[in-house]
Amino acid sequence: MSQDPAPSNDANPSIPTLFDLSGRTAVVVGAGSGLGQASAIGLADAGAHVVAADLNLSGAEATVEIIASRTHGGHSARSGPPAEAAQVDITDSESVSALVSAHPDAEVLVVTPGANVRKRLVSTTDEEFDRVIDINLKGTYRLMRGFGAEMAERGRGSIITFASFRALTVEPGQGIYAAAKAGVVQLTKTLSSELGPQGVRVNAILPGPFDTPLTQQIKADEEWWNAYADKTTLGRWGRLHEIAGPVLFLASDASSYVTGHSQLVDGGWMAHDGRFTPEV
Repeated sequence: MSQDPAPSNDANPSIPTLFDLSGRTAVVVGAGSGLGQASAIGLADAGAHVVAADLNLSGAEATVEIIASRTHGGHSARSGPPAEAAQVDITDSESVSALVSAHPDAEVLVVTPGANVRKRLVSTTDEEFDRVIDINLKGTYRLMRGFGAEMAERGRGSIITFASFRALTVEPGQGIYAAAKAGVVQLTKTLSSELGPQGVRVNAILPGPFDTPLTQQIKADEEWWNAYADKTTLGRWGRLHEIAGPVLFLASDASSYVTGHSQLVDGGWMAHDGRFTPEV
């Protein structure tokens, strides 16, 4: 049987200390913008050494600059936890392998990249299908496989994949994306089962509507945008920083008994019907 990730003689540890990632390396893929950038900043705020990896190296470097300029605890600005930028193409196995080889000691992996083609299935092409699957599903698989093997060898680690609420509920025109993200959920469950005995935890986050580069097509259509806001129980879209808390929880020892889980961060979208609120 595997050992606890943070053995302690204290049966009642201080809960805030369980969120402390000081001394740990967190590789965040897709850190150049959107939810990936917010995740990287949040992990750095918790003390992690963050490797901000992205296909867009300049975006990753911008994230590192944000981390370096952060203020902490209400004090004046000072250098944040160390961070570095890296370039990676998750559709290229050699590129992923190079990232793994450069950071074999990573204890946290966060996989956020995504791509969508909003078309009815009968109008899509093989090329569009292959692109969405390669980025969302196979790209996640490549990263999980590489870093998972290293973590299993050391007997410790947390992998956080990004699926989507579309893995659970569909919308016309998002079939390929939904299928890919449902696949991410199943890969996550499988790896959690396979690597659990080696002390590696694997969980998925399922974001709902967040204002990111991936949702600009929706934002450009006021009716579509407002319909998404109205469907959530909170009546609004998610703010980027609101993804950081769930990521930190799953990355840290605060979630040491959580694995194989799919965490919705959707403003309550999946909690209610949303079509009509009766006067009862």
